[in-house]
Amino acid sequence: MTKLKLGPIAEDKPVKVTLDLPGALHRNLVAYAEALGRETGQAAADPKKLIVPMLERFIATDRGFAKARRKSSESHQPRDPSSSNA
Repeated sequence: MTKLKLGPIAEDKPVKVTLDLPGALHRNLVAYAEALGRETGQAAADPKKLIVPMLERFIATDRGFAKARRKSSESHQPRDPSSSNA
């Protein structure tokens, strides 16, 4: 069996978000939810509940984003005057 990137979907306080998905993407979310259910031995999750963990996983594993975020936070930190060569 293929190891999916997502694990079981944790229950969390719901937040309402409204967006339009292309039909093909929705069908893929439904298929992913079914595959995840088979892999975890649970009922298929509501495809809408996959969106947040997928986005979290995507952001957490995006090296370019992590690098840009580090550079951004470094450029916003005050410089230590004792470390200057003046």
